[in-house]
Amino acid sequence: MKILTKISLLCLLIIVSSCGQEVENQPSNETNQVIETIMARRSIRAYKPEAVDRETMKTILECGINAPNGQNKQSWEVRVIDEPAKIDKLVEAMCSGDDNLDPANVKSIFRGAPTLTIIAKDPGYRFSHIDCGLLIENMVLSAWSLGVGSICLGMPVELLKKEAAQEILQFSEGYEIVLCVGFGYADESPAAKPRDMGKVKFL
Repeated sequence: MKILTKISLLCLLIIVSSCGQEVENQPSNETNQVIETIMARRSIRAYKPEAVDRETMKTILECGINAPNGQNKQSWEVRVIDEPAKIDKLVEAMCSGDDNLDPANVKSIFRGAPTLTIIAKDPGYRFSHIDCGLLIENMVLSAWSLGVGSICLGMPVELLKKEAAQEILQFSEGYEIVLCVGFGYADESPAAKPRDMGKVKFL
């Protein structure tokens, strides 16, 4: 009798376990959070004045450096400036040697983002610019998922290459700036712009 009871309990346990596995393998009805973040993200051009808190920013940066990259060379460098006085100092350096540049106008190209990241590539590795692009995409998507807006900025790049600005940024010798990305808490809710799926073809 005891043997029959044990066999019955064992059969019951197997049935319960297999039911649990069936449920785990079923597709979830919940929204895919990665896809939702990608589709919801917008470029933000109006920000609240406070900088992104550093713990949140560290998470965003960690997501960035975990991007795919060729041969795990991690052929990027990132500089973060999140204090108003230091941003003003950087703007002054960007204006150095050119009396025609107005610091207020130059600062406006950062779109009011209170936290700036400047990304540089290693020119010694031919795919470094792609690695930097992947890093940036990870950063802006993870930022959005954490309630932080962002804007990719190409306009500041040439001015950031000035010697005075380079002295502030202190990139490793030979590294070249590819992009500036501003981060902050959004003060606008822009609508999505249309995308052309006609540029995509299955062969």
